[in-house]
Amino acid sequence: MLRLTLGATILVAAFGASSAFAGHDTLKPKSYDSLGKCVKSALTKKDGKIVKLEYKSEKKRGVYEFDIETPDGKAWDVECDVQTSKITEVEEEVKADDARFVALAKVSEADAKATALAAHPGSIVEVEYELEPDGKASYEFDILEADGEEIKVEVDATTGKIVEVSYENYQIGQE
Repeated sequence: MLRLTLGATILVAAFGASSAFAGHDTLKPKSYDSLGKCVKSALTKKDGKIVKLEYKSEKKRGVYEFDIETPDGKAWDVECDVQTSKITEVEEEVKADDARFVALAKVSEADAKATALAAHPGSIVEVEYELEPDGKASYEFDILEADGEEIKVEVDATTGKIVEVSYENYQIGQE
């Protein structure tokens, strides 16, 4: 079971600070504190301000996804495995008109959206444009399904294929 009280305390501190955990090297999570360990790992990978946290289920594994704004103005999604506290993915969030994204995108947003909705019907509540660590681009759609569950569907912007699906359990922070 998640330690939400401790997690909420950590996140309140993170979101309330002008520079999230400016001295995060002093953060000493306990052995049972997966969120604290993942906060530390994420901020070690991309130092900045955590503006959002999502807890999601990916291939039946728990994953924390941190949205981190770095001092250079970039936005990053950093994913951390709940069980191991290891960083599993780091993606750069960009605007739809980012030159790097546009150069890589061979599939239109409308076509990618149609693919995502065909596989997971519902309504789109958020779209992100991401540059993957392997140099690829992807669209990430947050879809609210009829049963009220929110699902994230990532579509490769070059091939148009769905590359990742996860279920959002909760979110803390700004959209």
